[in-house]
Amino acid sequence: MLLRFTKMHGLGNDFVVIDAVTQEVTVTPELARQLADRHFGIGCDQVLVVEPPSVPDVDFDYRIYNNDGGEVAQCGNGARCFAKFVRDRRLTGKHEIRVRTLSGVITLKVLRDHQVTVNMGVPVFDPPKIPFQAEVQADTYTLEVAQTSVTLSALSMGNPHAVIRVDDVATAPVESIGPAVERHARFPERVNVGFMAIRSRQNIDLRVFERGAGETLACGTGACAAAVAGIQQGLLDHRVEVNLTGGTLTVEWQGPGQPVMMTGPATSVFQGRIRL
Repeated sequence: MLLRFTKMHGLGNDFVVIDAVTQEVTVTPELARQLADRHFGIGCDQVLVVEPPSVPDVDFDYRIYNNDGGEVAQCGNGARCFAKFVRDRRLTGKHEIRVRTLSGVITLKVLRDHQVTVNMGVPVFDPPKIPFQAEVQADTYTLEVAQTSVTLSALSMGNPHAVIRVDDVATAPVESIGPAVERHARFPERVNVGFMAIRSRQNIDLRVFERGAGETLACGTGACAAAVAGIQQGLLDHRVEVNLTGGTLTVEWQGPGQPVMMTGPATSVFQGRIRL
């Protein structure tokens, strides 16, 4: 069969988006790996699947596969691309779209300047719910990795994140410490690892090593996790510009119990068909 797809990106974090509303397709981990392969497939960080709603009061279901075929619960850059995709394909005319993910329902708002704001939900710090193995909840934890001690924050933005403060992201040990923390035994479902340098109370630099994908040019949930970790520790104001390799996102969080709002662009690259 010929499968229609759209290639998109959010600040360089790239996606293959599949419309499973108007065409019959079942995306499996094997198919996701095939589509995501940069040599033998289309190539992407994640495969996003748009499905009809499975519960009342939502507009679509949203499924996400990393390029290793693993299904994950949340992807912030992907959510912005999702919103642009369903409007560009005229699957909806709404400017505010409710979408069901594995981690719950999120709301996507398409703005007049073509930016998209995503209500990413309330961050989770409770270790068992991240999940992260710790005796008590704390703002920071110490892990022994790669024969060194690493201090990090741990939280969930619908998927698990570790945030490590560094002086300069250009020299951060992303390639060595990133994979070691990602697969550390205290993160039973693995973890996305962010390396954050604070430039001011309103501005941070960030690189993210994503579980199942490696370092990406941008990570929406990673940007949210880094900003939230800094705000939680009193290091940042409630509105933060997050500078990633692929561009800048704006993250707002008013504190415990409040949802995180993320705003940024979404870009369509090309459309095509692939024979399966």
